[in-house]
Amino acid sequence: MKLRVIVADRQLVRPGDTLAYIEEASEVIKFKKIPDKHVYIFENKIISDVVGVASVNGEEIQVIPLEGVYIPRRDDLVIGIVENVGVTAWTLDIRSPYPGVLNAGEVIEGFNPLTHNLRNYLDIGDFVIGKIALFDRTRDPVITVKGKGLGKITEGVVVDVKPSKVPRLIGKKGSMYNLLTSMSGCEITIAQNGFVWLKCPDENRAKVLIQAIKLIELKAHMRGLTEEVKMFLERKLGGGGGSSEQ
Repeated sequence: MKLRVIVADRQLVRPGDTLAYIEEASEVIKFKKIPDKHVYIFENKIISDVVGVASVNGEEIQVIPLEGVYIPRRDDLVIGIVENVGVTAWTLDIRSPYPGVLNAGEVIEGFNPLTHNLRNYLDIGDFVIGKIALFDRTRDPVITVKGKGLGKITEGVVVDVKPSKVPRLIGKKGSMYNLLTSMSGCEITIAQNGFVWLKCPDENRAKVLIQAIKLIELKAHMRGLTEEVKMFLERKLGGGGGSSEQ
């Protein structure tokens, strides 16, 4: 079996879009669903069944769904996890089909690849907060950490939500964000790619705040959510963010 792919790697596709044709097959495949790849085969055509980004690797093709996936935009605030350490740059997982690139010069002043070991500054698993400096879909997004509050995250806790739920977590004119910060007493930084950085006075408040964030993610589509979250935080922390119920 041979594939004739008609989409580009990382191309945005919709349900019903044909991605490839199966050629030189011994028989016609009438219909076959391949759920783990988010495609189906219909009369020897491979077709997307979701809105997503095509991933083409030789003779293999699949679709990465956009639900839960972040598509970078310039100047977006993002939090990434270091997943690879190179000679001149780190690769960050930013919950996107496109890995983030953090060049060594962003972190190390006077960087010299012959004398500087990048692992001494950021290693695999470290969290980094930065901004998208460059991205045009022809190359992976470039991350900058030059700016106030940007760089390696060394305190607090990072939790994740679906990137599509970030607007609900912020709320209209920042209403939900203001509610969460004022009632929990925590510092909250919400990145556009769905990572949320919390710095709380104690573990208890952090725990309750995470529960509230997950409540918002679960019920993002429901009316009256702000009031429900307020009542939840009052019950758990009291009006001023005191001790929680046992």
